[in-house]
Amino acid sequence: MPHYIKPGRLAARLNGVIGWLARRGISLAGAADLAVRGRKSGEWRRVPVNPMTFEGGRYLVSARGDSEWVRNMRAAGGGELRVGRRSQPFTAVELPPADTAPILRSYLERWGWEVKSFFGEVDARSSDEELLAAAPQHPVFRITATTTA
Repeated sequence: MPHYIKPGRLAARLNGVIGWLARRGISLAGAADLAVRGRKSGEWRRVPVNPMTFEGGRYLVSARGDSEWVRNMRAAGGGELRVGRRSQPFTAVELPPADTAPILRSYLERWGWEVKSFFGEVDARSSDEELLAAAPQHPVFRITATTTA
């Protein structure tokens, strides 16, 4: 059974505000507006995310688990990140959970204050084994910028 923590009403409203701000050029704590094509409708779907850089690569982590944007990303293979007028299309490759522990640790170091409720007892100080155990519940995508012609 896929793991997913659905946002409550307040969190959904807050996400809407954060995404709205990002689309207007105001990035709170590094947030960006993610646009990805819906796997069924083909329409663009938007959600705020926290893209991160780790050892020279760029990543998206789903703190809530197997969310709609994760399933859409798997189908679409990429999307677009936007902050204000700056828009960056990208391709995405999902990493196997066994490879994500160091990325999750870095993500929790940066945004643990924001996402701790989605990780249970796991935090940036957790052992590699604890991070590996949590990894299947938090998909990670490596994103690579693409150019538009």
